[in-house]
Amino acid sequence: MSRIGIKPVEIPSGVEVKHEGTTITVKGPKGELTRTLHADMIVKQEEDGIVVERPSDHKDHRALHGTTRSIISNMVEGVTKGYEKTLELVGVGYRAQKSGNKLTLNVGLSHPVEFSPETGLEIDVPENTKVIVKGIDKERVGALASNIRAVRPPEPYKGKGIRYQGEYVRRKEGKTGK
Repeated sequence: MSRIGIKPVEIPSGVEVKHEGTTITVKGPKGELTRTLHADMIVKQEEDGIVVERPSDHKDHRALHGTTRSIISNMVEGVTKGYEKTLELVGVGYRAQKSGNKLTLNVGLSHPVEFSPETGLEIDVPENTKVIVKGIDKERVGALASNIRAVRPPEPYKGKGIRYQGEYVRRKEGKTGK
């Protein structure tokens, strides 16, 4: 039995959950999220929260059990607290600027790289070497942060690049002379 899948998803006050068939909608103080879940999973709303059950012990159903419960839990947490990912720019002359809704990165390339966030996501630049991506959908926040990081991932010799806050970059020793 899945240790995560059997736990009910607690619904805090101020959050409204509706599910019709395979579609689940979660409404909260920060916004509204809608998602289509796998058709085989059984979602029930009870007094202690939302319970996800699987129809059989088939390998695919066991894999989907905990995943479906986590998706619903992340939706509930997103509409109450929201999610954010912080990125750091490390390198001489590496900087980020926000003009209007666009993020402009100068990270040692021949051209500045611009990002425009989708609706529902917000980019904040508190310092010129720090970028914060905020939103209510955990998957979309992580995807945008990953796309920004992919412009210049950290390299192992000098450690220059864009990294997540607190990310450890394993350093390598450079070439040695004769």
